[in-house]
Amino acid sequence: MQTETHDQTLTPNSPALLRKTDLVLARIHPLLAEQGIIPNEVQRQMLASHVKAMVWRSHSGESLPEVDLSLFEEISPLSLRLAEQVVAWLDKLTYEEAHLLSVHFEVAKENELSSLKGDI
Repeated sequence: MQTETHDQTLTPNSPALLRKTDLVLARIHPLLAEQGIIPNEVQRQMLASHVKAMVWRSHSGESLPEVDLSLFEEISPLSLRLAEQVVAWLDKLTYEEAHLLSVHFEVAKENELSSLKGDI
């Protein structure tokens, strides 16, 4: 998918959007770390992919498919609150976007709990 701008056609892999993705990720990691949430390498890659898609949707106006919010009932208030903060950094994203993003934070939050319990 491509969208027209004043002087160029942008795609999800356009340098400008990739820079924006990097900037958002650079803000996310300290935000999570402040709460003791440290994603592992695989989780960081999955988060980066999701953020890249979020940046694209913010730019293109593309919407998410309908999301059943009841699927997110077990997400902690902390993970959802952090995800809502991140979603607020980008324009034109729907409320459901925070719920999807919160799953990444919740899974990464479990890393610390698992290591404290000795499960890892």
